[in-house]
Amino acid sequence: MTVYVATHKKYDIPDDGCYQPIMVGSTLRDEVPENYLRDDQGDNISGKNPNYNELTAIYWAWKHANSNVIGLMHYRRFLGSKKSHDTRDRLTKAQMEYLLRDHDVILPKARNYFIENQRNHYLHAHANEPYFVMENVIKTDFPDFYPAFQKMEKSTKAHLFNMFVMKKAVFNDYATFLFGVLDKVEERVDLSTLEGQDLRVFGFLSERLMDTWLMTRGYSYTEAPVVSLEKTNWLDKGTQFLKRKFFPNSKKKVHF
Repeated sequence: MTVYVATHKKYDIPDDGCYQPIMVGSTLRDEVPENYLRDDQGDNISGKNPNYNELTAIYWAWKHANSNVIGLMHYRRFLGSKKSHDTRDRLTKAQMEYLLRDHDVILPKARNYFIENQRNHYLHAHANEPYFVMENVIKTDFPDFYPAFQKMEKSTKAHLFNMFVMKKAVFNDYATFLFGVLDKVEERVDLSTLEGQDLRVFGFLSERLMDTWLMTRGYSYTEAPVVSLEKTNWLDKGTQFLKRKFFPNSKKKVHF
């Protein structure tokens, strides 16, 4: 088992025999801390990190990882045994192995937005054109996934953060779909029309592909709470959510 921990800076990484820090966008950085993997070795998309976020680590793992189980978590956000801000609650290797005895995938607990579905949530929070491009790509080039995409859009729930632990064959299937879609979307999106957080477009779009893929393939999964090592200002986050919904022309603040 290798659980890659995507990071853009040196951070406390758990030592449990499976967690491996990987510096995303390594090719754009002056130095990489000792014992951190680089995402710019061999076949890679490291230089696209400003637009792909942690997906550059997922791509590198897809092309290079040899472990039987592959995972991705974030330097400040992990799957845990309970929701907390305590590093001691991060899932251990033994706990993940136990969960995978009966499931193909471990995902973060789905977030429920209650008052709006996933389509509207994305369109209120981000530049719209890339989403429409992705919708068309799935409909025309990946038609088997389109019914699940439509179902995902109508749901108020989503598995976010691009975090997971999967058996290797399942991970390869996921990555093939993920980058197959995004490659075609990238061909049709003009990045020069985007600014600010919207430049992280492919990372944001990919969060809608996880459930689309999962519902289509029918893999078994279980959920785990999220351990967030940096506390969230829920008042600010809730205020921004309502602003995006009811005042769509106001300045957007999405991931913070």
